[in-house]
Amino acid sequence: MTQKVAVLGTGKIGEALLSGMIRGGWAPSDLLVTARRRERAEQLHARYGVEAVSNAEAAKSADTLILTVKPQDMGALLRELAPHVPVDRLVISGAAGIPTSYFEERLATGTPVVRVMTNTPALVDEAMSVISAGSHASAAHLTLAEEIFATVGKTLRVPETQQDAATALSGSGPAYFYFLVEAMTDAGILLGLPRDKAHDLIVQAAIGAAVMLRDSGEHPVKLRENVTSPAGTTINAIRELENHGVRAALIAALEAARDRSRELATGNG
Repeated sequence: MTQKVAVLGTGKIGEALLSGMIRGGWAPSDLLVTARRRERAEQLHARYGVEAVSNAEAAKSADTLILTVKPQDMGALLRELAPHVPVDRLVISGAAGIPTSYFEERLATGTPVVRVMTNTPALVDEAMSVISAGSHASAAHLTLAEEIFATVGKTLRVPETQQDAATALSGSGPAYFYFLVEAMTDAGILLGLPRDKAHDLIVQAAIGAAVMLRDSGEHPVKLRENVTSPAGTTINAIRELENHGVRAALIAALEAARDRSRELATGNG
């Protein structure tokens, strides 16, 4: 790759992306990292052979800047970067809830910005990264963002107006599944299974169901019906889920996550 890319604020997701890029063909010499703590920067240099620099140095020398700091830290980072970011730099934001206009207002007029919402399965190369263009980003900028994030999973382009919904569904999505596995594990214990066996049973059921959803092409209703025999065990369980409003609770939960993403965009953090 001829692009020099800098990952700023390299935490767990930033490091996963860095590792994925190297495995995907980027040379360590074309990658820069920044970190708040010197020990962290030294660790990344030792682990991946990349150069650790200051935020200002990254802005001056990299062609693409990937900002992976938390939303509440983004304002301070942009104030630090703004004097050093030329208008031809591509800025990729991974911060939940913050629109591309926020960056465009704080950087040089015309700076291309791409917004990406990825999720923690990036740590195991199974991320879902949702990508949107700012007003100055071209098709080439979107393609480059896709190439970078494809090293840790799948990518999907959406209009920026759909980013808050995507954050609720996909960005936060893994947490909902972990919550469900936790509840089902407790149920398994209640039914008399040891915790480790209940955990193994549920995790493999989740993996198998996910692969079937991905590979079969069948609607989830059809796949569920295939498991649901007349007067059988599954339909009794489904009845209780419906009686307890689980479907409605999930819809309400995702609406709450979307609304919080919108609040972050307005600075109500």
